Amino acid sequence: MKGIIVWGTTSDAGKSFIVTGLCRALSNRGYKVAPFKAQNMSNNSYVTLSGHEIGRSQGMQAEACRVEPTVHMNPVLLKPRSDRRAEVLIQGKSMGNPSAKSYRRDFFP
Repeated sequence: MKGIIVWGTTSDAGKSFIVTGLCRALSNRGYKVAPFKAQNMSNNSYVTLSGHEIGRSQGMQAEACRVEPTVHMNPVLLKPRSDRRAEVLIQGKSMGNPSAKSYRRDFFP
């Protein structure tokens, strides 16, 4: 098996919960598994052993996989600061609090 993707159409659809369960079930069966979410928007962060922040869900999923959580599991974390601004963390390091327009323009030219 090369990979599994869990998709959902809304926040709070249960994707993180399902992935956490899959991580533990596969780990229990001897598979080497690790979570990955390219970009996550959440105020709930998990601090890795290196002192960097990733999404809380990816941290918990790594624990379910029995692997050390790293910034590679969630390279882009957006922490909402207002309706139009979010703190941008790339590889666990803050890149500031750009507006949504600036984020699209400056981070995805």
